[in-house]
Amino acid sequence: MLDFLKHPWPWYVAGPLIGLTVPALLILGNKSFGISSSLRHICAACLPANIPFFKYDWKKEIWNLFFVFGILLGGAIAAHFLGNPQPVQVNPKLADELTSYGITNYNNLVPQDIMNWPALLTLKGFLLMVVGGFLVGFGTRYAGGCTSGHAIMGLSNLQWPSLIATICFMIGGFIMANLILPFLLTL
Repeated sequence: MLDFLKHPWPWYVAGPLIGLTVPALLILGNKSFGISSSLRHICAACLPANIPFFKYDWKKEIWNLFFVFGILLGGAIAAHFLGNPQPVQVNPKLADELTSYGITNYNNLVPQDIMNWPALLTLKGFLLMVVGGFLVGFGTRYAGGCTSGHAIMGLSNLQWPSLIATICFMIGGFIMANLILPFLLTL
């Protein structure tokens, strides 16, 4: 059993388990699945500022904070007890392409060749980490939720805005991965 847990689960196991969170949340408490809203709840709880966006009864949404804490705790437990010490397996064609960009270390899920503190002080690192992080946050706020909220919960509820947001997320991901990222990695 432990060996099964240490390897990636097939899509036909992981997908339905993720999908079952939607009816479980709806049946257990008429709650919506989403992660990005938890940051708003934390800010509303911790920042007693007079900002209208944070003036609401965040205590009604405390279940979301426990949900996110459970995700973080589960991830930490899985990383500690179920982590695979072997380097990440990368397709040889992709490895050749990444080598041309100077990425050769596959010991972590995030390439340390470009994602590290010294790289943050370079143009490439600043664009990837700071500007990219800002754009993800801005896009999440502009779309009214994150990919998990829209693509899992919103599409399950047949919400038109979630379909539009998910299509835009996918188009943006394809453009980023195929056009913008190769350019940024050459900097």
